[in-house]
Amino acid sequence: MKRALLLSLAASLPATAAAQTLVVLDDKRLPFTLQLPKDWYGFQAGDGAQGVSIVSAQKPPATQMRFLFLNKGSKVPDIGTEFRNFEAGVKGAGGSLRLIGGKNSTYGGVRGSERVYSLKHSGGELRIRVWFGNGAKNLYSFQVTDSAARFAKSDALFKRVLGTVRFR
Repeated sequence: MKRALLLSLAASLPATAAAQTLVVLDDKRLPFTLQLPKDWYGFQAGDGAQGVSIVSAQKPPATQMRFLFLNKGSKVPDIGTEFRNFEAGVKGAGGSLRLIGGKNSTYGGVRGSERVYSLKHSGGELRIRVWFGNGAKNLYSFQVTDSAARFAKSDALFKRVLGTVRFR
């Protein structure tokens, strides 16, 4: 199910996260429903991940959010291992990753853990919030990525979106 949500039209993050209009995404092919920013664009990351990937603008700089899942099958994933794999993947791509903070958290009734990172790369510095959740059938990876300067606003919007997640 390599499907990206295609959202329409205008493309800038509003002055406040509270001002952003959210719309319901209830696609039966997804193991969750949620509300996403109305005027954002869907994109295909080309990494084979299943879920929804959106950006705030068609051209950089843009805020990116991803809501991904992987069927666990008979495996019992370890959230700590997932974070280590994520960190290794980012570092392997040439970035310098620094952990800013983290906590255990639950969204839509699924327990998990989230971390915030600073990522320095040749083009500047980004902030990334990643949540891994361990559901009954799926492992979830939800994340927001933005410039360090805009991260507080985009993170507030991401938290609003996470508050709308309902797992099936």
